[in-house]
Amino acid sequence: MAFINYANREINCKIVYYGPGLGGKTSNLQYIYDRTAEKSKGKMISLATEADRTLFFDFLPLDLGTVRGFTTRFHLYTVPGQVFYDASRKLILKGVDGVIFVADSQVERVEANVESIRNLDENLSDHGLLLQDIPYALQFNKRDLDNVVSVEDMYRSLNFKREPTFEAIATKGYGVFDTLRAVAKLILKDLNRGR
Repeated sequence: MAFINYANREINCKIVYYGPGLGGKTSNLQYIYDRTAEKSKGKMISLATEADRTLFFDFLPLDLGTVRGFTTRFHLYTVPGQVFYDASRKLILKGVDGVIFVADSQVERVEANVESIRNLDENLSDHGLLLQDIPYALQFNKRDLDNVVSVEDMYRSLNFKREPTFEAIATKGYGVFDTLRAVAKLILKDLNRGR
């Protein structure tokens, strides 16, 4: 849930990038961070795990517009991709305002995508949230590779509520800001409705 800082007239919103390991969550955040003006962003923090290069979380405040005279600040996080780190995933989802699911488009990653989205739904329900009720978007990443599943098949296996869906190549920035903007707009819409 959004945190309101009345002293600074600021609304803080949390967006979590979720998905299977090595699907492109960190690449999304890195691209956004690298292309955001210094004055508009905070420090990116990453905590590496022992077992592999997956980041525990990235933190990036990003200013986007105002709501009822309050500045909105978005904090972007990634979760570790491996199921082994499920406790960390749950912890990072606490207080979430919106989710971007980054699916790996490669044929051999279909099962990992499905397992990860089911895990997301379970972890949200542990916080009393339903995926169909929160601002949410799907991103089909790695569309530049040769061995990818069709967009139609990915959508059929992963969509929850006809959510906004984007094709992406996160390492090149294709679709990265489109996906972020879609979820940010949905969060702002909820805030304007008083949710």
